[in-house]
Amino acid sequence: MPDCIHGLEIPLCDSCFPKAVPEKPKVVRASSRTPRFAAVSTSKKSINTGAQRVYHVTHINNLEGILATGALLANAAPTVDLSTELTRELRSTARVCSDGRMVSEYIPFYLTPSATLWEQLREGAGDETRWSPAARAATTSDFVFLVSTVEALGEESVIADGDAAHSLTRFATGDSLTRMLERLHDSDDVQEAEALALAPFPIESVQLVGVSNDRMRDRVRKLTSVKVVVHPPWFVSAE
Repeated sequence: MPDCIHGLEIPLCDSCFPKAVPEKPKVVRASSRTPRFAAVSTSKKSINTGAQRVYHVTHINNLEGILATGALLANAAPTVDLSTELTRELRSTARVCSDGRMVSEYIPFYLTPSATLWEQLREGAGDETRWSPAARAATTSDFVFLVSTVEALGEESVIADGDAAHSLTRFATGDSLTRMLERLHDSDDVQEAEALALAPFPIESVQLVGVSNDRMRDRVRKLTSVKVVVHPPWFVSAE
């Protein structure tokens, strides 16, 4: 499949290849089994929630360890720890839904490359209660995106409509997960939301690695066979 000017495959670049207006969904007979992530029909358009992209951001110096392990782990000791002890404590004591698991048992993903927390990192990680000195010392080009899809997060994935450690955040699993994704779609709230994958999250489920420049692309290509693309817009502040 040909690439766009950003190095992405056609289905992954909404700028070069905008989505066509979907055809009217076919009527499904009552006897048919509905897949977990069926396209959701709204007044505007149909949304394939399973194919929705999710983004995990990490420091380049953490990537080699992730690749060596073969997965993103919940209890990993990263080479560059971006979070403070307070952030880790809050996530280790916040419970997800009613399944007894804590937020810290999941791998966090953003639902958009313009997520609020990523914007904070791009602007210098000024919140000292959330971000570590290492996060403030990093430059934007030091980070990489590990891109996957909601479907690839697995059957036990969770969607949080805000900071997963916040007491007012609502969680969705199973059938309600699709409904929450529908509500978040094209809403400003999507910038605050998190997608959570129960750890470990295998590197095989990562579709591509997004980097900011050619130098970083060459560095990452030496580490992995996963497709690496240069996509500067993800690394530029929205301001």
